[in-house]
Amino acid sequence: MFTGLVEQVGTIESFERSDAGASIRVNAGPLADGLAKSGSIAVNGCCLTAIDISGKTFAADLSGETLRRTSLGELKPGARVNLERPLTAMKELGGHFVQGHVDGVGRVARLDPEGANWWFGVRVPDELARYVAMKGSIALDGISLTVAGWHDGVVETAIIPFTYEHTNLSSLKPGGAVNVECDILAKYVERMIQARVETPKSQLSVARLIEEGF
Repeated sequence: MFTGLVEQVGTIESFERSDAGASIRVNAGPLADGLAKSGSIAVNGCCLTAIDISGKTFAADLSGETLRRTSLGELKPGARVNLERPLTAMKELGGHFVQGHVDGVGRVARLDPEGANWWFGVRVPDELARYVAMKGSIALDGISLTVAGWHDGVVETAIIPFTYEHTNLSSLKPGGAVNVECDILAKYVERMIQARVETPKSQLSVARLIEEGF
């Protein structure tokens, strides 16, 4: 579990594909000092397991599912990535609950300056549109953001200078891939409603009970 508050911008040092998936090595800078082997870390909002730590770098394996579901398969050496360690019991929850389970890949629609701030628009996959709500939360490349605009399949968020400077946003280009994770609450509410619809209705009635002698 994460908060969507990026702690460090790392750099992809290597990306190697194999028949089973891929492996990456990331330079995490000072954040590497707080990592543990087999521990979790979010890379652009995708929860990965650190399988090796060496100096300021860590390595992680990417399964076929991760490559299909996220934007990580499009990364190249030198790419800047958002990093966040897992939420701890004593850590301040300043963003929103982010699982690190990416729902799909969006595409940058725009990143336009507005005074000292920025408007960041991402076109989300059609199947995720039902989870988007105005003023609701959404994680884009692991950044906890508030939906400030929603039209024609594009989520728009307002970016302050601090967020722009301390995340990978400054390196994104129109058309670039962005990991999208929708608010966990929306997904659970949908599943509960779906389960109620799927549950067979009882055939019992007062008339049937009387008929059976009750």
